[in-house]
Amino acid sequence: MNAPDRYERFVVPEGVTKVSYERDTKIINAASFTIEREDHTIGNILRMQLHRDPNVLFAGYKLPHPLQYKILVRIHTTSQSSPTQAYKQSINDLDKELDCLKSAFEAEVTRFASEY
Repeated sequence: MNAPDRYERFVVPEGVTKVSYERDTKIINAASFTIEREDHTIGNILRMQLHRDPNVLFAGYKLPHPLQYKILVRIHTTSQSSPTQAYKQSINDLDKELDCLKSAFEAEVTRFASEY
């Protein structure tokens, strides 16, 4: 078969950075981030978190091709923020949300285990 090996979906090759940044030359406060070895799961979560930021005017992502394991995230912000700041803030906010979700899940598992 011509399909790539399964590990290629997850393992970032040597010499390739996980996240790369490219500033837009035509629009002020706009940039594209390429995230290697990710798909719709991270792209949609990150896009929705970016939309919560009032300084973000536009946030979107796309997968260039189904056999290329990367997403392109495009961010356009107001003059009070930069795309890099918005990206970092959204990642930090998602990290906090996932920690909270993990704690709540573990508490429920512990409570369920003690009842039965």
